[in-house]
Amino acid sequence: MSSKPYRQYFGRDLEAMGSAENYHHWIINEFKPYIRGHVAEVGAGSGNISTLLREYAERLTVFEPSDNMYPLLFRRFLHDSKVCTIHNTLSVQRQQLTCALDTVIYVNVLEHIENDEKELAHIHEVLKPGGHALIFVPALPFLFSNFDRQVGHFRRYLKKNLICLSEKIGFKPVKARYFDFAGIIPWFLLFVLLKQTLTGKNVNYYDKYIIPINRIFEKIISPPIGKNILLIIQKR
Repeated sequence: MSSKPYRQYFGRDLEAMGSAENYHHWIINEFKPYIRGHVAEVGAGSGNISTLLREYAERLTVFEPSDNMYPLLFRRFLHDSKVCTIHNTLSVQRQQLTCALDTVIYVNVLEHIENDEKELAHIHEVLKPGGHALIFVPALPFLFSNFDRQVGHFRRYLKKNLICLSEKIGFKPVKARYFDFAGIIPWFLLFVLLKQTLTGKNVNYYDKYIIPINRIFEKIISPPIGKNILLIIQKR
C-alpha cells in the first residue's frame, strides 16, 4: 500500500471493533505461546490489541502510520516505559530493526497492504532467526464486500495461498487454521447481500453471544473454513 492511503485511513472498522473484547482475547490467546521478547505490532490503530500484547512482551514497539489513529495510540501509552509508539510503517523503519525482533504481529492489517509479498519479506528481514510472525487476516474471497473496499482491503485470503506466500519468502509454517466459522453466514448476509457496514451494535451482539460459543466449538473441532485465517510462521 502506498503511504497516502495509509495516511488517510480513518479506522471506521477499528472504531466498530473497539468493544469486541471477547474477539480480541480469543485471537491473543491463540498467539500467546509465541509472544515473547521484543514484540512489534504493525497497524496498531488505537491500541486495543497492543494493550493485551503488553502483558506478554518484555518490550513492545507499536507502529501506526495513520495520521488520525496515531494520536490515540500515542496518548494511550504516553507514560508507559514498556511501550514505544512509532508513527510510521515497519517497512520504512526496517533497516533500524534488522534481526532485532522476536515476534511481529499483524491483526487485520496485511489485507490493507497492496504488495503483501513485499511486506512479508520485510517481516522476515526484521525478525531474529527463530522469531515468529503472527498474522490474522480476513478469509474467503467470496465474502469480499463493499465494506471491505470502503475500509481499504485489497483482498480476502485462502489458507493455502497464504501459506504458499509465506513459504516463498522463506518462512516455516508453524500453525495455520481457519477462524470464526460461525461468522461466515452473518458476514455474507449483512455485507455481501445486504451491503451493510460494520456497526458497534452488531459487533457488540456478536461478541457477547456468538464468540464465546464459537470459541468453545473451535477448541474441540478445527473448522474446515472460517471468516478469518490465523497464521503463525517462523523465520528459519
